[in-house]
Amino acid sequence: MQIRRVDEDDWPLVQDVRLRALRDAPQAFGSTIARESGFKESHWRMRVRSTPTWVALDDSGAPQGMVSLVLEPGSPADDRHVVALWVAPDRRRRGTAWALLDVVARAAAADGARTVSLWVVDDNAAAIDLYVRAGFQRTGERQPLPRDPDRTEERYVRTVAETPQATGT
Repeated sequence: MQIRRVDEDDWPLVQDVRLRALRDAPQAFGSTIARESGFKESHWRMRVRSTPTWVALDDSGAPQGMVSLVLEPGSPADDRHVVALWVAPDRRRRGTAWALLDVVARAAAADGARTVSLWVVDDNAAAIDLYVRAGFQRTGERQPLPRDPDRTEERYVRTVAETPQATGT
């Protein structure tokens, strides 16, 4: 498996993986297949241009997963937010999600972030288990899922770089 950061010209690849993710696990994302299947090329290009995104490719070059990293409005300046994490069903429990999370953690730290965070729906036990094992901790910060207010999600956070300690002189 190879993980690589995509660029604007990779928009068809990102579109393919994202639409597969929305078809496979519609309840896990804040968007819908109906909404995103109507996006034009210009939207996909803008998304990749403005949002660092990585794709996991198998040995044949076929996409098997994806993750993106954003600055979430209202979050601390030293936090980067993980979005759109998805792994193909036949690649789950084989380290692909871990590898994608490690890539975004390193990228966030290199960008000056101290933490990475994400929102996960309360009833997504498999995702919660993955995130906790990957070093994310519950924050207790909760909100209704934007597209389905009857469901609740919680913010989880993982430290990726230590805060510099003040030294006395």
